[in-house]
Amino acid sequence: MTPGKNIAIKVPLHLWEDTVAFYRDKVGLTVTRELDHSTGFDFGSMTLWIDRVPQQSQTDLWIELFDDDPDTALSDLGSPCRDELEPLTNVTGHWTSDPAGTVILLRKEQMG
Repeated sequence: MTPGKNIAIKVPLHLWEDTVAFYRDKVGLTVTRELDHSTGFDFGSMTLWIDRVPQQSQTDLWIELFDDDPDTALSDLGSPCRDELEPLTNVTGHWTSDPAGTVILLRKEQMG
């Protein structure tokens, strides 16, 4: 397994605008992509996503790991499959979590 390219901070609706402004205006990160419910920032070799999640009451940090065989890696980790968290469109992998509850997207890196 290797680190992925994305880190996401899942933020409740009422905190999203202030959180985006914090990373953009105070920290000084460069916005690289803006979507309806997400803003991406240049974060070194990674992208830091601030995701607006209306149904959430607290902030969560989600990370990404790459593995050539996500099914075997999930089994090797002994972590729960949490694919109900968000749809995985055009992604080979699984949502899982570490013992502390940090959500992990364990997926095969797409080439190209």
